Amino acid sequence: MATYQRLSKDQLAARVARDIHDGAYVNLGIGMPTLVANHLPSGIEVVLQSENGILGMGPAPLEADEDFDLINAGKQPVTLLRGGSYFHHADSFAMMRGGHLDICVLGAFQVSATGDLANWSTGEPGAIPAVGGAMDLAVGARQTWVMMDLLTKQGQSKVVKTCTYPMTGIGCVKRIYTELATLDCTPQGLKLVDMVGGLTHTGLETLIGLPIAS
Repeated sequence: MATYQRLSKDQLAARVARDIHDGAYVNLGIGMPTLVANHLPSGIEVVLQSENGILGMGPAPLEADEDFDLINAGKQPVTLLRGGSYFHHADSFAMMRGGHLDICVLGAFQVSATGDLANWSTGEPGAIPAVGGAMDLAVGARQTWVMMDLLTKQGQSKVVKTCTYPMTGIGCVKRIYTELATLDCTPQGLKLVDMVGGLTHTGLETLIGLPIAS
């Protein structure tokens, strides 16, 4: 019986934030990645961008302090740090496509061992009808990281040998952050960065169903 303890969503966000370097320009994708804004280490400057045209976002506002005219791409209320700015949607996408983002952190439905990304549709009826800015971010950022639960609600690994859902990008994901382990995607396959205490290397490989280099 497994005795390991999964990271909470906030603990996982703090784990991602720990790897963001000083001076980085970063896009946080819709969903779980937005939590990273609340856990950026003190003493460093990280400039957060939102694809709807914001640069210099801060952490989520306190309850009752929300300004619903100030929202991110997921329509969540955000704060704006001193020196932050708003700009046209087209300028935002030019920034994303032009290689001006150091890191984007995206959610995913599937990531392959070599870094292929499927994060916009499961192909099911009623699924989101368009990819939005995910493709632009996945190929435009200098590094694409994924933050997600390792397993589906049915217990299947979201880290796979080959993506079966509609693709967002090929070989674009450099690192996967999950509640059980952090993994690098390489041309040779998965490489372990770290994992929660109590989980063994063999146990992780069993959950994912793929070999993982140390």
